[in-house]
Amino acid sequence: MSQKPGPAPLLIACALGIERLALRSGDRTGAGGPVTVLRTGMGPRSAERSVTRALADPAWSRAAVLATGFCAGLAPGMHPGDLVVAEETRDPRGTIPCVGTDLLVKELVRTLPGRTVHTGPLTGSDHVVRGQERPELLATGAIAVDMESAATLYSVAHTGTRPVAAVRVVVDAPEHELVRIGTLRGGISAFRVLRAVLPAFFEWHRSLLLPRR
Repeated sequence: MSQKPGPAPLLIACALGIERLALRSGDRTGAGGPVTVLRTGMGPRSAERSVTRALADPAWSRAAVLATGFCAGLAPGMHPGDLVVAEETRDPRGTIPCVGTDLLVKELVRTLPGRTVHTGPLTGSDHVVRGQERPELLATGAIAVDMESAATLYSVAHTGTRPVAAVRVVVDAPEHELVRIGTLRGGISAFRVLRAVLPAFFEWHRSLLLPRR
């Protein structure tokens, strides 16, 4: 008699050690299945390589994947500690739609009352965006940019059909660039927000496990 498969796992991908620290030190109660935080390393190539290798393991054949960490906001009025829920991720190779955006927004607002949550396209870059690049990317319709989310979701899309999402915390914004005074305060704010997001991620994952009617 074959055993009934357990709950589908959740793979949370981030690039940096400080992002992984924030996620691993957050509230991990309420997970709907096995959860792993994968540090991919910085940049699109590292993200794609790490995620592809992880998903080659049969244990992750049914995993949902959520890319997270810090990002640069593109729109005026964004502040460090704001949240970005991607409706899609973009890079030169194409666009990957995200799943359950509305639910993520709802749960993040509930989990982090008072924090601004932005939704829209999240674009990928192979370098840290500076100066004039910011309005140029904004003109494409993107609201934020990072170096790993698009590569992560692109690599997931080539391993089969599975739920994907991307949620980022703004650490760098048009009026709050990293090179300016106040960076430390903005970084601490973003770290605290990232540390608090896990309950929303778990609720998103749990919704994927519910039977469809």
